[in-house]
Amino acid sequence: MFATCRHCTKCKVNRPRGLCWSCYYTPGVKEQYPSTSKYARRGLGNFTGNAPLPSNPTTAVPGTPEKMAVLELRAKLKQAVFHPEDARYEGDPRPLEFMKRKYANVIRREQKDAQVQCA
Repeated sequence: MFATCRHCTKCKVNRPRGLCWSCYYTPGVKEQYPSTSKYARRGLGNFTGNAPLPSNPTTAVPGTPEKMAVLELRAKLKQAVFHPEDARYEGDPRPLEFMKRKYANVIRREQKDAQVQCA
């Protein structure tokens, strides 16, 4: 006995997702059936490899519940899961230095804009 197509239930399965050749290549049919492969991409994330960096690094230490929550949020927002300046150990100064540099530039720009408006 052989498996029949999940869509037309007439032909023998010979394509992924439990579909026959005709149904698999019929536009719109393949998308109706999720992959049955154990290697299929599942869960959250951006699989194209071009996820944008998060706006700020986290001070949460790796392995803590706080860090796991940050990683989960970033995945839900389709951002890169790791920021190059994320804390790598307890008391790591990298995230705070990054934020100081970032916001120092923002404050300087605002001060320049304020000076231009006053002149």
